[in-house]
Amino acid sequence: MRRPVRPQRSDRRWRHLRVAASYHRRRGNDLLLGVILAFVAGAMNAGGFLAVGRYTSHMTGVVSSIADDLALGLFGLVGAGLALLFAFLCGAASSAVLINWARRHARRQQYAYPLALESGLLIVFAGLGTLQQTAVAPATALLLCFVMGLQNATITKISGARIRTTHLTGMVTDMGIELGKFAYLWIARLLSHPPIPVDGRKLSILLPIVSMFFFGGLVGALGFKHLGHAFALPIAALLLAVASPQLQGQRKGHVKPV
Repeated sequence: MRRPVRPQRSDRRWRHLRVAASYHRRRGNDLLLGVILAFVAGAMNAGGFLAVGRYTSHMTGVVSSIADDLALGLFGLVGAGLALLFAFLCGAASSAVLINWARRHARRQQYAYPLALESGLLIVFAGLGTLQQTAVAPATALLLCFVMGLQNATITKISGARIRTTHLTGMVTDMGIELGKFAYLWIARLLSHPPIPVDGRKLSILLPIVSMFFFGGLVGALGFKHLGHAFALPIAALLLAVASPQLQGQRKGHVKPV
């Protein structure tokens, strides 16, 4: 009698990657996709900074810069900041349109479409590196803001707003809250106070995402240093690898958009 053949570790990893963008969502799928997209966001944020001289993955700094420039009467920079904000907004809106359309017409692909679009836009970013940089820098910044808005909205909808990947302020804050609860457990013991619950599951989600954002930033900075805009091509390939299993074949279904 033959023993069942166990899948190799590489096969199991590939199987996990294949279901990362599946419309059947589980906590493990959400975490895997969140980690991948955090890596992508970190890489494009750091590499994009070296390309255009500003970070494009979060709008807090952009809105603050708009206020500063308006107070200083730098209306040209105000217009540029508003354009970046609008590009991010359009990216997020595009994700919602794609996902809700697919939920009615191609349910299996509802999360694959935004990831495939992001992959294509990163290829466009790589192509912009072949042009005169002073001429295309504004378009490059707008493109990166659109991509980051697209990605952040996608993982937000997939995870039910539990995971965001393009900025870390909220996640680091949540980590600090849970660590503070953990520290208070010791104080509560000393003072004989009742214990408070610590959400270890939340920490187990946030820590890998924050770590991968940092690792992605390191890879993006080194990649741009050695490869220029072409560093985005392997990242685009990664996104396409996540999206492509769901793009193969099509099963229609109708569900209420959210």
